[in-house]
Amino acid sequence: MSEKQKSLSRLKALDADIIKLDNIGALLEWDQETYMPVGAQKGRAAQLGLLAALRQEKILNPEWETLFEKLGCSTHPSSLKERSADNFSAAVSNAARFDSTELNEVDEAFLREVHRRWIRNKLLPRKLVEAIASQTSLAQAAWADARDTGNFSAFAPHLEEVVKLKREYAVTIAPDANPYDTLLDEYEPDADTAQISAIFDELSFGLQNLVDKLKGTVSGANLPALAFRNRSFSIEKQNTFGRKIQSHMGFDSSRGRLDLSVHPFTTTIGSNDIRLTTRYDENRVFSGLFSNIHEAGHGLYEQGIDENLRSTILGDGASLGIHESQSRFWEGIVGRSRAFWNFWYTEFQNLFPENLADVRIGDFYRAINLVKPSLIRVDADEVTYSLHIVIRFRLEKALISGDLRIPDVPGAWNQAYRELLGITPNNDAEGCMQDIHWSGGLFGYFPTYALGNLYSAQFIRPMENDIGPLANILEKGKLNVVLRWLKESIYRHGRVYKPTELCRRLSGKNLGSSDFLNYLSSKYSQIYHF
Repeated sequence: MSEKQKSLSRLKALDADIIKLDNIGALLEWDQETYMPVGAQKGRAAQLGLLAALRQEKILNPEWETLFEKLGCSTHPSSLKERSADNFSAAVSNAARFDSTELNEVDEAFLREVHRRWIRNKLLPRKLVEAIASQTSLAQAAWADARDTGNFSAFAPHLEEVVKLKREYAVTIAPDANPYDTLLDEYEPDADTAQISAIFDELSFGLQNLVDKLKGTVSGANLPALAFRNRSFSIEKQNTFGRKIQSHMGFDSSRGRLDLSVHPFTTTIGSNDIRLTTRYDENRVFSGLFSNIHEAGHGLYEQGIDENLRSTILGDGASLGIHESQSRFWEGIVGRSRAFWNFWYTEFQNLFPENLADVRIGDFYRAINLVKPSLIRVDADEVTYSLHIVIRFRLEKALISGDLRIPDVPGAWNQAYRELLGITPNNDAEGCMQDIHWSGGLFGYFPTYALGNLYSAQFIRPMENDIGPLANILEKGKLNVVLRWLKESIYRHGRVYKPTELCRRLSGKNLGSSDFLNYLSSKYSQIYHF
């Protein structure tokens, strides 16, 4: 084994320990959202703070620097401060140049990713890392309490502290860059604020035009026939059907599990331990149904990553936008399609005869695709969903830049909803406090939800080029054919490819909004005949 291969092998061993700490942290956070007693919050915050600090210490072990030097990587992250308005991603890419001789594609990607992670942590003082972990844990608990009562003023001091820490985090890493670029790069590498803003402006314009076209047709869409949506559906039966759908999609319950949480999510506890959570409401049957499909989409991605990449830094999605493309693909393009329900509706109807015996499949299909601006993001229809994300993206940019003060968040939120969706929250619980992300310090995360919609639509053409019309496959219930293509084309690669590279490899072009807008226009014009 050459010296280069020895150094790389040692880096992989060091990385394996970091991934184990990440898995431990994920387990603590999963427990916090599912089974942890309320009174344990302060102790859990301290545990997560210490774990974050220990993780950083392990990443900053001097051995990393020695190994990077042997491999020809820059070990002077202070050079990042010498640029002007560059984004963090570009600066790190420039600093991470190394001799790729003897390295295969996967090893090059591994070295790229561990070097990026090391630079970020090299620039961060332990005190800041521990403060963020501890404060966000406390803020999430405060958010949950305040959300129940709609009391934003009780949550505001916690949000103020989280925003302050995240600004400090961004400026510490890249003092001359747009702070939001630095935060965005954690979730969507190679993207920047200006690029996302341009895509979202185009997307928002197209979606608003589509909503305007639908206004007159939806109101006459035989809404009384859709009233069954609000009937009471047994939660036990919802859970039974949801688990069956997840299994049919290909989610392996021997390597994962499904539990309940206030806010549905998916997390990885280990290479063969993928945790999904969902929530049910007996009077909102579609909420649990599509939450199950959505989270299973995330879980399938995690379970589909090549075994040799699991338990390494590459054992994750190419980006959160790509990850979200899979949950949105399964939920919307598959789960809300007529073809999917041509196969599944009779079984669903027979499970709830008291609610669905008199409901025709055509009315059921219109019901799951009813377009109506709503206040709650996770329950939004396909057409208006991305407008929720555009609103959050614009607000959190303003929060990080300081253009929006914390006390003004509810008013700014309500105004944005009036302008883009034509509705106004009745209270902060259904307004600016409905999402957990800001309390967890996840600034830069929200854009990936809408990016996921765009990616998902852009991947339809290459998929159908290989396996044929998607509708034909779904009508036969052959989800395994779809999963096989996704595993081969996306899942197995983990983070070997950057999101922009993966997008071009599959679709032959950069990400844009046109494919998604065309998909929506075609689908909804057929439903509502405009």
